[in-house]
Amino acid sequence: MSNSTHLQLPFLAAAQAQKHVSVNEALNALDAIVQLAVIDQTQILPPVTPAEGDRYIVGPGATGDWAGKDGQVASFIDGIWQFYQPKTGWIVWVENEATQYVFKDTNWQQDIAATSASDASIEFHVIEEELILSGASVDSVIVIPDRAIVFGVSTRITEAITGAASYECGISGEVAKFGGSLGVLLNATNSGVIGPTAFYTDTPVRLTANGSNFISGKVRIAMHYVLCGAPQQ
Repeated sequence: MSNSTHLQLPFLAAAQAQKHVSVNEALNALDAIVQLAVIDQTQILPPVTPAEGDRYIVGPGATGDWAGKDGQVASFIDGIWQFYQPKTGWIVWVENEATQYVFKDTNWQQDIAATSASDASIEFHVIEEELILSGASVDSVIVIPDRAIVFGVSTRITEAITGAASYECGISGEVAKFGGSLGVLLNATNSGVIGPTAFYTDTPVRLTANGSNFISGKVRIAMHYVLCGAPQQ
């Protein structure tokens, strides 16, 4: 056996010349895939000016230096791309999504809290968006997904609100579902928790102005919810 079973790290052979080559190769592999975090997991073109140590999961249909490496971990080491084939159970933190993924069978899947033998699952999610305020109300682009069980929507003012005296956070028909008469000052926050509530259609969050229309301001919203996945076989 010339390589380790799981990580394929090179072993030293008896009386091997230039032992440092194998040792350094193994150390580079460990540095790339232990405590794994990547910048992105959908990119298909290698970045033009990568920094030493940058890591990516190669997206589907990749080209250039990444051609044929779909799903592999690409690490920029000593001026070239090194590739590592993941195995079931590898875990990665994707920085630009602030989300954890697990490699299972042949692909990366968003990490889930629990699964059954037939791949029924329960998944916890937090997604966010910064809304630019104007007019009487603003709806989010992101939505509470169909069949989600929602625990709350939290908010933070990232640019002080002008025009409105306060604002409501909710949905169409229930404008204060996640908070009413909320403050307008910079960095004001609200944790809009509710009793766990099922939604049966994709639903945007709506911020509604009180007293007068929004003139300006920005609010970052975060949706906190659970999805239940049916058995897959």
